[in-house]
Amino acid sequence: MATRLTGTKAVPKKGTQAGGGPGFPGPNGKGPRGNGWKGGDEPKRRLSAAAYRITIWVVLAAILMMFAALSGVYLLSGRDRLQKVGMPRMFFLSTAVILASSYSLERAKRSLRLGRQLHSFRWAETTLLLGGIFLACQLLGWRELRAQGLYFSGQPHSSFFYFFTGVHGVHLLGGIAALVYLLTRMRQKLAPLSEKTEITGQVVSIYWHTMDGVWLWLFLLLLIWK
Repeated sequence: MATRLTGTKAVPKKGTQAGGGPGFPGPNGKGPRGNGWKGGDEPKRRLSAAAYRITIWVVLAAILMMFAALSGVYLLSGRDRLQKVGMPRMFFLSTAVILASSYSLERAKRSLRLGRQLHSFRWAETTLLLGGIFLACQLLGWRELRAQGLYFSGQPHSSFFYFFTGVHGVHLLGGIAALVYLLTRMRQKLAPLSEKTEITGQVVSIYWHTMDGVWLWLFLLLLIWK
């Protein structure tokens, strides 16, 4: 502990804390924050954030490899052996919806980073709503397929339509569950901003944007490779 001598007493220097490192004010200037008290918790925070990101990228790598393998099977099935299937109109709408959801989630993440938690909460709610609309559009797209006389067990091409959209929908449900968890934390931690909440928002954003990209790939694959 840094000190200065005054007479015979050792007096701590102003602006220092026992335990090492300068003290930093917490949210709203109340109390210490950061690494000013027990040797520093900033490295721990960074390590925790990195662990979350690494975990989500490992999970996403497995998901992406699965979709890549399924796409390869679809491409190798050959166009000449596939009955033509008209792209359901609802799939065009669902594509626009999921793109809008990525935009709203990006706005939520940016607002959270700036500390505008109420705005972030509203944008995250919008993303959740758009995610539900996307899934509803997918189900309506299945109705259009059935109206064409196409079913999951009918022929290879229609089977891929059902299978791709169904598997993707299940994974998007995981993103919706994560969004609900994030919204719950944001409602409970409106002030001050929780670091775990911020990290959770980043992880949910990575997952959601990846699911957005996966759907765009599947949509173009089903639309072009007929």
